[in-house]
Amino acid sequence: MMNTRKPLSELAKTIRSKNAGTDKITFDVIFRERDTYELVKRSKALTPRSVCEILNIDESRLTDFVEYDPAYAIKFTILRLRPSGSAGDADIFGAQQYAPFLDVEVDMTA
Repeated sequence: MMNTRKPLSELAKTIRSKNAGTDKITFDVIFRERDTYELVKRSKALTPRSVCEILNIDESRLTDFVEYDPAYAIKFTILRLRPSGSAGDADIFGAQQYAPFLDVEVDMTA
């Protein structure tokens, strides 16, 4: 049987996270071509609900979720538990939060 799933890291040109102010972290998943972007959208591998499940956060922390067609990008933003740089913040720049998305499985038959 042929594997019809691929990890998001093989499909996206860029998967990143970064600060979006002191209280938010934003994520970008950007694709090289429209066909791959549209396939990932159809697959529903990244939805507001799945993003929260992947990050193991309550849906109330998701402030934005946008499928931005002109850039072939899926962008979303979450609220931090504590302000950037405050005591106990292990990722001041928010740049290490994207890792759980690398292995997200995308159904290539979508």
